[in-house]
Amino acid sequence: MRIISGKLKGIRLNPPAGLPVRPTKDMAKEALFNILHNQYDLEELKVLDLFSGTGSVSVEFASRGVQDIVSVDLDRGCYNFLRAVVKQYALDAIKPQRADVIKYLREETDKYDLIFADPPYDIPEIPLIPQLIFDRELLNPGGVLIVEHHTMKKLTDHPNFVEQRKYGYSSFSFFELKEPE
Repeated sequence: MRIISGKLKGIRLNPPAGLPVRPTKDMAKEALFNILHNQYDLEELKVLDLFSGTGSVSVEFASRGVQDIVSVDLDRGCYNFLRAVVKQYALDAIKPQRADVIKYLREETDKYDLIFADPPYDIPEIPLIPQLIFDRELLNPGGVLIVEHHTMKKLTDHPNFVEQRKYGYSSFSFFELKEPE
């Protein structure tokens, strides 16, 4: 896993073997960040990274200048690895949290400009993620939720669904909180 752009461009993250992760492929991550770079001033965003795993997406955000990133994952190994990366590269923008994501969403009260979720593809709660985020009003007006999931999984039924971008077996589904008119 490499960091694609920003102040840490080219850095490789080498997590220990055995972590229960399926990292976002470099090609898909690069495509995602090209989309985000063209639509948002990343340095101004407050980001929530759910099922953060090794934290490669959080580190990519920090490398590109995002100043406020909360990274949530339940696995102790992932949490400890991300904490070590944060310390090694002095990434004070990243705040790792060890928590069950669904429980976290049910209790979270902060609002975010961008929420990225990369859940395990086989968990049945994937459709619950957008529902909880919009029911709990966790996005700021104009905010976006991006859920990475298996391409065969469809999330198009949610009223805030905007589009799905496919990258092989992985897809990103985008959901937006429309700004009041």
